[in-house]
Amino acid sequence: MMMQNTFLGNEAKAWVKRKNGVGEIVRIVSDTENDEPVLSYQLFTAFEDPDYLGRILFDAQGYWIYDGQTLTIDEQEQLARFIIKYLETLAS
Repeated sequence: MMMQNTFLGNEAKAWVKRKNGVGEIVRIVSDTENDEPVLSYQLFTAFEDPDYLGRILFDAQGYWIYDGQTLTIDEQEQLARFIIKYLETLAS
């Protein structure tokens, strides 16, 4: 899937099953400060005092990479799939 310059708007929220078996809502925020040739999304817990979880970057071909140390590979994949599906929904 080719990634287009589509942004989430202000933010989106995704339910992620964490490695300890407990689910958690993650806030996904478009990184508008990003000046790289990729789409970048900041990841935070959805608490009133949020924890930073890292960011996910997508290149023009739709490949993604996680920049952070908090999330497991499975959690990263869940969030990447959510972002891709969310952007496909916005584009249609």
